[in-house]
Amino acid sequence: MIELRDITFYIQTFGCQMNENDSERIAGLLTSAGAQKIERPEDSRVVIVNTCAVRGKSEEKLFSYLGRLGALKKKHGLVIGLAGCVGQLYREKILHKNSSVDFILGPDNYHRLPEILSRTIRDKPILTSWSRDWNEDERRLFLRESSVSAYVTIMEGCDNFCAYCIVPFTRGREKCRPLRAILQEIQDVARQNYKEIQFLGQNVNSYKDPETGAPFEELLKSADKVEGIEWIRFLTSHPKDFLPGIAEAMAGSRHVCRQLHLPLQSGSTAVLERMKRGYTRDDYLETILLLRSLMPEISLSTDIIVGFPGETEQEFEETLSALEMIGFANIFSFRYSPRPRTAAANFKDDVPFEAKRRRLLEVQNRQKAIQTKIHEGFVGRTIKVLCLGKSKKDERIFSGRSEGHQVVNFTSAKDVIGRFVDVLITACGPYSLRGQGLSPT
Repeated sequence: MIELRDITFYIQTFGCQMNENDSERIAGLLTSAGAQKIERPEDSRVVIVNTCAVRGKSEEKLFSYLGRLGALKKKHGLVIGLAGCVGQLYREKILHKNSSVDFILGPDNYHRLPEILSRTIRDKPILTSWSRDWNEDERRLFLRESSVSAYVTIMEGCDNFCAYCIVPFTRGREKCRPLRAILQEIQDVARQNYKEIQFLGQNVNSYKDPETGAPFEELLKSADKVEGIEWIRFLTSHPKDFLPGIAEAMAGSRHVCRQLHLPLQSGSTAVLERMKRGYTRDDYLETILLLRSLMPEISLSTDIIVGFPGETEQEFEETLSALEMIGFANIFSFRYSPRPRTAAANFKDDVPFEAKRRRLLEVQNRQKAIQTKIHEGFVGRTIKVLCLGKSKKDERIFSGRSEGHQVVNFTSAKDVIGRFVDVLITACGPYSLRGQGLSPT
């Protein structure tokens, strides 16, 4: 039997912002029950590994990490739990392959964690059921990593079944959180002096309030009225569901950032059709034109997959041309890797590994040049930056994000963490801006 008030725990997170937010929720559940979060796994009684299954590389990191934890378990007698998407996907296979794992929790079962830890873990429980209904925790227990910017989940799961994507099999079908609960959480974090919120969901723009039917644009309008929150962001959006009303709501708001992550995945209509994305290259470009007509300085980012089954050199060139035409401020790019249960797992993975690697390098080099050019346009300008902390490379330098989500490292005579600062941009690189802090706002 483990007494929660006596335990220390450590959480290792692999994956996206959804995983990070899940870890904050897990930490909140345990600390509210009396447990203590610490910074090193070797000093803990319980280690929880929160996992992502979207890409094979994340899984490789996970299994390597579990191997190291197994050695710690033998030495220190740790209790090891696996949470998140990999556990949801593989279940019994994980326990068979990794005897050091004591329990598995899927994304819909985190509220069961205190119950599991409060009793002897001898049966190695696997709790991976999910519900189509939203389970709201009225206590909103989160131990947030940031005191400046807060994640707010508005929906989970996905109904799109893109050919390459495993999310519907790990997060389940789409389910939306009640609007009233979302607004209450926004008000809570505003009272705690958070300056920024980021709405999270696998496809936020398909959001619909389960109680009133209000669509995503109505959520944006309602959130925009909450006093105290200065910047509102959201991800991820699906291009096929990004309706004009959402763009208009963004443009008409005071606090929604002129910044958007809109995954393109490929610049080729033929590849998009094989991916089952539900839009064409021209559809995507029309959405970009609308956004820029309403918000000329909007900053755009995207996801790109290279080497999807059947991708020809011509189709790949269409992706490169799309990067040039659109001018993304940032991209996240990946080599295609088949994921279990997806439709594409049955396709012939016929693009050679060397071709995938070359194409990925070409995409990244092209984007590096595009970002450098965009950043050069900021030099000499003064922009508003939300200071999130100190630079990872130099403790004497502060670091934050602009409204367009660019990383900005800057000097300041005062401690400005958690505040907005006017920063004169004096230099840049492809991945960040550098400048001098003028005055907090």
